[in-house]
Amino acid sequence: MDFEFWNKQMHPIQIEIYQNMSAQRKWELSMELNFNARLLKAVALRQDHPEWNEDQVQAEVKKIFLYAST
Repeated sequence: MDFEFWNKQMHPIQIEIYQNMSAQRKWELSMELNFNARLLKAVALRQDHPEWNEDQVQAEVKKIFLYAST
């Protein structure tokens, strides 16, 4: 993977922080990001489809993230 693009987009302090971060912490952050992305998608779906019940919202969130669609 070519990290040169990301290195140009990140502040040097950010690069240093990620380089010094443990694999465990990187994994934890990725899980938090995934969780928050799913929460935000559920909020958007509830706004777009107020008639849906919670099971329908959660099923659609799962489908969206499984197939990486929007």
